[in-house]
Amino acid sequence: MSNNILSEVETIKSAEPQQTEPDQQRSFDDVMALCHDDMQAVDQVIRQRLSSDVALVNQLSHYIINSGGKRLRPLLVLLSAKSFAYSGDRHHLLAAIIEFIHTATLLHDDVVDESELRRGNETANALFGNAASVLVGDFLYSRAFEMMVDVNDMRVMQILARTTNVIAEGEVMQLMNVHDAATTEEKYLEVIYCKTAKLFEAATQLGAVLCQRNEEEVRAMAAYGRYLGTAFQLIDDVMDYSSNSEEMGKNVGDDLAEGKPTLPLIYAMQQGTAEQAAVIKSAIEKGGYDKIDEVQAIIQHTGSLEYSEKMAQKQAQLAIDELAHLPDSESKVMLENIARLSVYRSH
Repeated sequence: MSNNILSEVETIKSAEPQQTEPDQQRSFDDVMALCHDDMQAVDQVIRQRLSSDVALVNQLSHYIINSGGKRLRPLLVLLSAKSFAYSGDRHHLLAAIIEFIHTATLLHDDVVDESELRRGNETANALFGNAASVLVGDFLYSRAFEMMVDVNDMRVMQILARTTNVIAEGEVMQLMNVHDAATTEEKYLEVIYCKTAKLFEAATQLGAVLCQRNEEEVRAMAAYGRYLGTAFQLIDDVMDYSSNSEEMGKNVGDDLAEGKPTLPLIYAMQQGTAEQAAVIKSAIEKGGYDKIDEVQAIIQHTGSLEYSEKMAQKQAQLAIDELAHLPDSESKVMLENIARLSVYRSH
């Protein structure tokens, strides 16, 4: 593990939680509505750049892009740029690039995980097959890099090239951890930084870079995205044991069925009895849904979900703290709200 990631892990574990509950009338949809025109422009870029002479590429790409999702990552690019009063249109292109990279990772993830349901819809690999999903994911990655060239900024290229490399490393690390009940909290946090938080980090960092802000502001925006992405993934992992299939758009207990040792399981093994730890260990090593009810009961008994939620709340507050480096604006308020909403959601 690199020194930077080790430092982040220590921050994640040691920071004190604060109350971050948002105005309950707010939602991600409310925030999206405030950026409606910019998001429409991003969607237009996405539609234009998805175009291919290969019919299957068009069909599968449009299916996955239009199958739902919060479009949170491109939204973060827009809000980051707008926080510094950006007046051009290259943030639309960067937002589309981030969405293409995210979509490519989803296509590859679903093949690796053998998933059949995402956002309440059949996965692309379930409909079109694994080979088509992998290859179209590759198309989206390569198209994203083609678009990066159009931005004509070497630092943008460096950030996104490094980001895609770290995400790939995270995928391999997670694969190595599958069915490994000895996975530590530190290893888990390293994986979610690489797999999830790194793309959030890039999205918010790019807005500041595009606006040619000073290094302190660029660092603050990168940190905001990193903390937000960590909080978001922690809550995703909590919901795998606390939500329901209709709310999540995927099957409850999928992580356990795939043998993924996420934080609720790791903490439950640490806090439970020897017998309870043995049940979870066996469930991780074997995978499947056979022990999901028993594992959920242990998770509830050990307070694992509460522990994970508090860690997510710490991260959301750390994200908000970084926004102190930004000038006051409506976009800054929306970024604060997104951090709060990230830990108070059901899907």
